[in-house]
Amino acid sequence: MDTALECMPCFRRMAVREAQIACPNDPVLREEIVTRWEALLPRLDMEEPPPAIARRLAELVREISGCTDLYAQDKQEANSFVLGLLPTLEKRIQAQRDTGDPLGLSLELAIIGNYIDRGVELDFDLEKELSEVAASVSSEVLAALRERLVEGASVLILGDNTGEIVLDTLLVRELTRLGCDVTYAVRSRPVLNDATLVDAKTVGMTALCTVVESGVDTPGTVLSRCTPEFIERMRQADVILSKGQGNFEALDGIWPGVFCAFKVKCPRIARKTGLEFGSSALCMSVREHQDNRDR
Repeated sequence: MDTALECMPCFRRMAVREAQIACPNDPVLREEIVTRWEALLPRLDMEEPPPAIARRLAELVREISGCTDLYAQDKQEANSFVLGLLPTLEKRIQAQRDTGDPLGLSLELAIIGNYIDRGVELDFDLEKELSEVAASVSSEVLAALRERLVEGASVLILGDNTGEIVLDTLLVRELTRLGCDVTYAVRSRPVLNDATLVDAKTVGMTALCTVVESGVDTPGTVLSRCTPEFIERMRQADVILSKGQGNFEALDGIWPGVFCAFKVKCPRIARKTGLEFGSSALCMSVREHQDNRDR
């Protein structure tokens, strides 16, 4: 999915916000970050997906400020907060095992976790959203996903944000109960508030399934930034479940057949999916042009 002109205001706001976080006491450096980013924007390749553009900003902030993990404290706080909610949510899923749909509930909860996104600042009440979770995703796509989640199926989950990864542990548990062989992928370098291997260990994901790094330093699985080994892992997976809007932006139109689960967080994605802003999305990526596997 390419980058559109309507993405530019978001990138400008992101530059101001990250300059303030990286250089809270240095107005000169803050101004340098924003000024250099404004000069760089017209020269960016708009054929790249938005997560690839976001990487350029992260590199610029890192170069000027020297800060290698801008959201380190934010990520720790998000993981800690959602871990505190986990026991109650686990009880709700346990109850569903007797009378309802534990897989559907765990997926809905994991999608709500995608609200925790520092690339797109939204006003939301996570606890309220989790308590009011409802079966809102496409029943047709969910049914198609269920058909593939047979015993022995290899499932590759493309992780996204911290905090969200805690809720993803609920989903991984249910997939494991179905007999699936689950692998969870994280970013290889800190970018925005996305989960890395450190976060996977912190929240207990490494105790539940195989956790791998994709190689990317982008807030989305941009194929050109993945390692060859990870691309091969994607090829071999029976099911790819992509978490987060950034992963959707990176893969839609390029790698068809991926199940994408995320919160709709911008008007452009709302139009593309046909869903309202703030909706929970479960859809499949489609091919728009020759994808990486045919090259």
